[in-house]
Amino acid sequence: MKPYRHIFFDLDHTIWDFDKNAEETLHELYGSYNLKEIGVQSPVALIETYTRHNHRLWAQYHLGEITKDELREARFKSTFTELGLSPDSIPADFEDAYVKLCPTKTNLFPHAHETLAYLQDKYTLHLISNGFKDASRLKINGCGLERYFQHIIISEDVGVNKPDPGIFHHAMALAGAIIQESVMIGDSIEADIRGAIGVGMDAIYFNPMRSEKPADVPVQIHHLKELTLIL
Repeated sequence: MKPYRHIFFDLDHTIWDFDKNAEETLHELYGSYNLKEIGVQSPVALIETYTRHNHRLWAQYHLGEITKDELREARFKSTFTELGLSPDSIPADFEDAYVKLCPTKTNLFPHAHETLAYLQDKYTLHLISNGFKDASRLKINGCGLERYFQHIIISEDVGVNKPDPGIFHHAMALAGAIIQESVMIGDSIEADIRGAIGVGMDAIYFNPMRSEKPADVPVQIHHLKELTLIL
């Protein structure tokens, strides 16, 4: 690997285990909202359906095809509709309850803290997230992640999402970094990897699910701890 000086991390699905935290949250809400009584047969069905719709909508959000409000309005409406609920039986405040609870969960990917601590001794670390700013701050602070990062860049504050070149150039300027000495690490092929490559930055694809790697993605890892071997 090149002699980098700055490492930029994604947050959700890269350090903070979004799917595991969402699963815990939905298990709790399934019970507190008595969803079985209104026709949702199991928390497993809720989690699987929500995960599929949420991933689809976040992909659209990364690309600027939908807004934050549209994402939040659609994900549980689509989930409950697919599960057979009529519009008038969908709990009106379910999204709000989810948004309040989920960011308080603290599941990280294995070896996150030790990997970040190791890298912090060798590089200057930064975070670039497309996550919503209030939720992202709760996640970062609740998991004790803020101490690792010199700068935390949230797309809502910048006004553009990854993969827009603007957020990468903003991050470079804020960090006092240059492209040739920087690398982006994230799970999203479009937002993190192709976004970084599009501005000339190296990128490492975090692929814990071992999805097929596209040919234009040069480097991948399956576990965060692998970064201590290659960086």
